[in-house]
Amino acid sequence: MGSRGHPEFRSSTVLHYVHDPMCSWCYAFAPVWARVTDMLNGAIEIRTVLGGLAPDTGLPMPTDMRRRIKGTWEQITNVVSGIEFNHDFWTVCTPIRSTYPACRAIIAAREQGVEYESTMIVAIQNAYYQEAKNPSLPETLISLAEDIGLDIKRFEAVLGGQECERKLQEEITRAINLGARGFPALILLKDDVAMHLKHDYNNAHITYDRIKEGLGVLDLESVSYTHLTLPTKA
Repeated sequence: MGSRGHPEFRSSTVLHYVHDPMCSWCYAFAPVWARVTDMLNGAIEIRTVLGGLAPDTGLPMPTDMRRRIKGTWEQITNVVSGIEFNHDFWTVCTPIRSTYPACRAIIAAREQGVEYESTMIVAIQNAYYQEAKNPSLPETLISLAEDIGLDIKRFEAVLGGQECERKLQEEITRAINLGARGFPALILLKDDVAMHLKHDYNNAHITYDRIKEGLGVLDLESVSYTHLTLPTKA
């Protein structure tokens, strides 16, 4: 992307957004992130990276983990303005601690057009957090794909294919190589230096200003640095 509207930004820099569609903090950050991308207005290349929060399993979520995640939902409601959760999920569904299927659904949606990536993320988050549906289940993901207008046969073929799994593992590896310690993560990559940016869950302007700081426009006191050697295909 070019530097439309922001000539001070360096177009060679890439802003990585590392996330997982079933990460509750990513859901809480979504309104601010949408506003930030609007404010950036194409001034810098943005690359979304699936971090892969929880690997495949068919086992029900352990009781202590359910308790911790419920507590996280309550914490988010208390500290992030306007974010609510439908706690019926915990009684209507059998929770499974597996987010890889939802991550693969993002990749399968992306295959039918980059515009479907964000649409599928929103669909998964709404299903999980608002409609008490379980995106760890393939039938939920297929239903969501149909709802957003995807070619279902093509979606299912990609979702269960080896190439989709390869791409997911590639993105997870990239998240690790970028030094992502949790989700969501905003990481600027300039040459071989990764800058981890602090973000604000309630104020898009604060997050936007920190991106500008990271680009060297303002002071860099809110930025931590990690020197990286990234694989060319990661």
